[in-house]
Amino acid sequence: MILKPTLNQNSTRVKRALISVFDKTGVIELAQSLNELGVEILSTGGTAKALRDANIPVIDVNDYTQFPEIMDGRVKTINPLIEGGILGLRDKHSADAETNNIQWIDLVVCNLYPFSKTIFQEDCDLALALENVDIGGPTMICSAAKNVG
Repeated sequence: MILKPTLNQNSTRVKRALISVFDKTGVIELAQSLNELGVEILSTGGTAKALRDANIPVIDVNDYTQFPEIMDGRVKTINPLIEGGILGLRDKHSADAETNNIQWIDLVVCNLYPFSKTIFQEDCDLALALENVDIGGPTMICSAAKNVG
């Protein structure tokens, strides 16, 4: 089921969203809805490609941060411009954000690598299991959860 994002008079205006998903089910429909609402979309690697292929305007995280995805894609969202944009408290950290050119990220859409599914595969070895330990996803989720409200 896809929930179409809406805004009402009690909602905080979502201006910028970060979408970075392993499982891309429904992501195109969600991103289309966000785009229709005028939300700027930041995204990573395969997710950005999927959105671009669907003609949805997207800004690659590496273009946004001016720092490339490195280490075979292991490091892409762990960056002060991303984490600061998610984690910063607008009423307390606006001066830090402005000084460091950090723009607020109002919405995080993320799911995690399929670690449990992967480790139960018959051909799973330690290297494959370790590649499916998600670092960036939990970081984004925890940062967003810390600022709910």
